[in-house]
Amino acid sequence: MTLSAFVPTRTWFTGENLNRLAAYALAAFALVIYWPVITGLVAQWYTDPNYGHGFLVAPLAVYLLWRSRRRWRGQPLRPNPFGAALMLLAAAMLVFGRLAAELFFARISLLIGLAGVIVLFAGWRRLRAWAFPFGFLFLMIPLPAVIYYQITFPLQLLASRLAGTGLDLLQIPALREGNTIMLPNYTMSVADACSGIRSLFSLITLAVGYSYFTESRLRIRALLVVCMVPIAIFANGLRILGTGILTYNFGAKYAEGFFHAFSGWLIFVVSLGLLLLLHAALRRPWRARLPLSHPVPLAAQMKPEQI
Repeated sequence: MTLSAFVPTRTWFTGENLNRLAAYALAAFALVIYWPVITGLVAQWYTDPNYGHGFLVAPLAVYLLWRSRRRWRGQPLRPNPFGAALMLLAAAMLVFGRLAAELFFARISLLIGLAGVIVLFAGWRRLRAWAFPFGFLFLMIPLPAVIYYQITFPLQLLASRLAGTGLDLLQIPALREGNTIMLPNYTMSVADACSGIRSLFSLITLAVGYSYFTESRLRIRALLVVCMVPIAIFANGLRILGTGILTYNFGAKYAEGFFHAFSGWLIFVVSLGLLLLLHAALRRPWRARLPLSHPVPLAAQMKPEQI
C-alpha cells in the first residue's frame, strides 16, 4: 500500500465538497455557541408539562425531511450570500436574548441561523423545499411569558363559562365567579394548568402532523389546524363540566388526585375524535363531486372478434 492511498486526490477538492465541508464546520461552530440555549430548551421540555411535546417535534421534522428526500435530493445547490445576513440577524437576536434574559429571542435565533446556513450554502430553493419540516420546528419553541399569560387567563374564564353554562343546563346548583365555580359541596378553581393551554399546544402540534400525513389539500390542512383551537377549548370545557358533575354527585375526590389527572388525558381523546369527525365531514362534499362509477369505454365492452 502506497502513501498515495491516504492522500486525497484533486478530484476531492471540488467546489461542492468544499461547500459541504464549510457548511459542516459552520454548523459545528453554531452548535457550540447555541449549546446553552439547546440544553435550556430541552430542560424546559422535561420540566414544563405545557411543552413536553417538544421532544417529538425535532425527530418528526427530521423524518418529514427524510420522507420528502426524492423531491429535493436532485436539486442543484445555488448558494446565496443573503444567508449571511440571516446569520448576522440570528447572532444579533442571540446576543439580545442573552443580555435581556429573553429566552424566546435566543431560541428563535437558532432557527433563523439554521435558515441562514441553508440559504448560504444551498440557496432559497432548498429552503423552500424544506419549508414544512423547517417550519414545524417552530412548534417546539415555548412562547414568551408575556404572551403565555395573556392567553392563559382568557382561556380560564372561557372554560369556566362553558362549564358553568353546562351545569346550569343540567340544573346542578353552581355559582360562577370569574374562574371559580362554587358547588354545594366543593369549590372548583380553574387554575392555569386547567385552562386548557397545556393541551392546546400539544393538540395544535398533533393537528399539524395529522393534516400533513392524511390530507393533500392545503386549504383543508389549514382548516383542520385552525379548528383544533375551538375543539381543544370545547373539550376542556367538557372536562371541567364532567368534573363538576362527578364532584356534585360523588364527592370532592373526583376534583383532585388521580381522577383530575386522568380527566386531562380525556381531552386528547375527545379532541382527536372531534378532529377525525371534522376531517371526515370535510371529505364528504369532495367525494360527492366525484362520479360514482367511471364509464367503461365502448372498445372495452366489445368482444375481440367485434373490434
